[in-house]
Amino acid sequence: MNQEIQNYNKSQTESDKIICDKLYGIINQILPEAENKIWHAHPVWFLDGNPIVGYSKLKGSVRLLFWSGQSFEEEQLQNEGSFKAAEMRYTDPNQINEEDLKRWLKKGREIQWDYKNIVKRKGVLIRLMTKPY
Repeated sequence: MNQEIQNYNKSQTESDKIICDKLYGIINQILPEAENKIWHAHPVWFLDGNPIVGYSKLKGSVRLLFWSGQSFEEEQLQNEGSFKAAEMRYTDPNQINEEDLKRWLKKGREIQWDYKNIVKRKGVLIRLMTKPY
């Protein structure tokens, strides 16, 4: 496990640590080619420098965020922000549906908006043509 992310997970309450560890394991299983690091104070996975998925501790839950999640057409994911992000929140490790999570992660690999260049494009997002990994 990435040491920075391991430290992040260890700093959580016991229940939230279990959620974070479970998310970490499944994300790495499905996106083994992704770079992962602490970015803006929480764990994030990137493909070719583009953020795909990350999780963070919020008051009362752990949020799993997919940067391009609004394009996944998944009812369980809730829209987040004014761009293309969508989220799922967990308060208990048993709420993590591995089948759903694996499907979302595969969509995260295939459906990407170009967040890497959003500043250069002055806030305009374009859909990326993703390559097979």
